[in-house]
Amino acid sequence: QVQVVESGGGLVQPGGSLRLSCAASGFTFSTYAMRWYRQAPEKEREFVAVIISDGSTNYADSVKGRFTISRDNAKNTVYLQMNSLKREDTAVYYCTAVGPPGRAMEYWGKGTLVTVSS
Repeated sequence: QVQVVESGGGLVQPGGSLRLSCAASGFTFSTYAMRWYRQAPEKEREFVAVIISDGSTNYADSVKGRFTISRDNAKNTVYLQMNSLKREDTAVYYCTAVGPPGRAMEYWGKGTLVTVSS
């Protein structure tokens, strides 16, 4: 059974940093793409970042240069390092696992809340 569980959310001041983690289980982690999405209050859910099995990454323009996605295949974990946080980064952040190769099912976690406020 595929599971992804996010952690690391919390309250941070504007300009601060936070690292989110997503622990995965139930599948061959190294072969799946892993994505982060977010949903701000009263807004549509939006894509944030992706890392595929070969380590290639892509980011939404709104976070490029501030956020970094990475993965540790030995720990079955994907990370989202968030720097220079802005109030508009406040959202529930979701991790997804996309796979297996050739099928591209997307499995969602329950999310972790990030609040950027002074």
